[in-house]
Amino acid sequence: MSTGPGGADVLVAVDVGTSGARASAFEVSGAPGPEVRRSYPTFLPAEGWAEQDARRWRSAALSALGGLVHALGPRSRVRAVAVTGQCPSVVPLDRRDRPLRAGLIYRDNRATQAAERLREQFGDQKLHDLTGHVPAAFHVAAKIGWLRAHEPDVFAATRRWVQPTDYVALALTGQATTDWSMAAATALLDLRARRWAPELLGSLGVDEAAFPAIVPSWTIAGEIRPAVARRLGLPDGVPVVAGAGDSIACALGAGVTAVSGSNPVSEMAGSSSCFNSVVAEPLPDLDVTHYPSITEPSGYVTEVGINTTGEALDWLAQLFYAGPSRAPRQADYARLERAAAAAAPGAGGLVFAPVLGDGERDDPALRGAITGLSLRHDRGAVARAALEGIACGVRARLETLARTSAPATELRVSGGGALAVWNQIKADVTGIPVTRVAGDSTAAGAAMLAGLGAGIYRDAAEAVAAGYRPSGRAEPDPAHRALYDDLYQRYTELLAAPVVRAGAGLAGKEL
Repeated sequence: MSTGPGGADVLVAVDVGTSGARASAFEVSGAPGPEVRRSYPTFLPAEGWAEQDARRWRSAALSALGGLVHALGPRSRVRAVAVTGQCPSVVPLDRRDRPLRAGLIYRDNRATQAAERLREQFGDQKLHDLTGHVPAAFHVAAKIGWLRAHEPDVFAATRRWVQPTDYVALALTGQATTDWSMAAATALLDLRARRWAPELLGSLGVDEAAFPAIVPSWTIAGEIRPAVARRLGLPDGVPVVAGAGDSIACALGAGVTAVSGSNPVSEMAGSSSCFNSVVAEPLPDLDVTHYPSITEPSGYVTEVGINTTGEALDWLAQLFYAGPSRAPRQADYARLERAAAAAAPGAGGLVFAPVLGDGERDDPALRGAITGLSLRHDRGAVARAALEGIACGVRARLETLARTSAPATELRVSGGGALAVWNQIKADVTGIPVTRVAGDSTAAGAAMLAGLGAGIYRDAAEAVAAGYRPSGRAEPDPAHRALYDDLYQRYTELLAAPVVRAGAGLAGKEL
């Protein structure tokens, strides 16, 4: 389907991510087109805190979208736009939809006591049965509770609570909507009814009107407003599809969409990593979170995650190669990968616990560590240890998913962390094949939702047939199995040790 020589019908994904926003184009055939990125910083004003200027979410996303339209040129026709992005992150808006403060992003862990109060009030089992989540500082519900307790003026002035994709969709359409996967990330959604849970909202002292209207992920949330369309160089009437949270969109882009005889797991390997599989009904394991299916009225997507995976590599590239005066470049990451590949499996006995974000999403008191250091270790050994430590974290998350579900048969990895040497390490550590997905599955999944909303694809299977692009497969090497089983045992012992617990920091204390 094309608009003439040199032009094509395209679907656009706008991703409001952790390190910045980007707009990506895909032809309706699934072929990837240009992409435009705009970065923004994360601020760390205190231990365990992580904030971003929400105005940058909007300005960066609109700038990236405008840049993409320019790159596509006048012969390309944008059929639909879908939004995706980081979650659960939240910002309070005033009556003119202006941010009242900086946004609290998903890895902000200040709201530990607010989460504990919710759990004490309702009980972990009831909350998990109702929402598919057990509230933690990670979730929007706890973040709102913290703001109510510590910034009452902001809380009182708040008209609307939105996540990054909601805020960008609001700027595009003028409509306050959220898809039901983003709504689930708040830990305030009645998972089975697909609506806000009144008793949980009441416990926080907030009204349903303060949250966006919930719509299915594949539906049209509105059209780009004429003034915005003119600014971006788009015609009137371009639909904006509700989209999905980044990891859930990534699972769609990786072809993880339906319950079948096999059990592939998607890994969104970006700044953080999320692991998603598809189940017919929610699992009883309290350590597994759940979202509604983003392609069907029934069914669910599971999730477990690790907060700092790609960010651990960013940190090492900065520390080892870029230095303090500039951001890491692609050449720095290439050097890091070569150094890790040159180091022997096992990294000379090093064990790396890459919890570098002042806590993990399910354990705010956890901290990073590296053990076994010696003068004989060089940058390659440390880089290898980081990749192996994160792979051990991947194995632990897959074991969590398998406790009450079928074991994973394949890991499909996409994003900036889909490095060849790292995928081989993950295969060796987990014992299952690892498939690299070409491009970025999060953007591809959002584009698939745009195509479903615009009626270009009949169903998810047709969308996946167009957009899922496997590119290389790493098989486990039996020769490394015993070495990595031993490493995994030492890794789990390290994470259970008191030395990796915050002392006078966040453990049992709310800032």
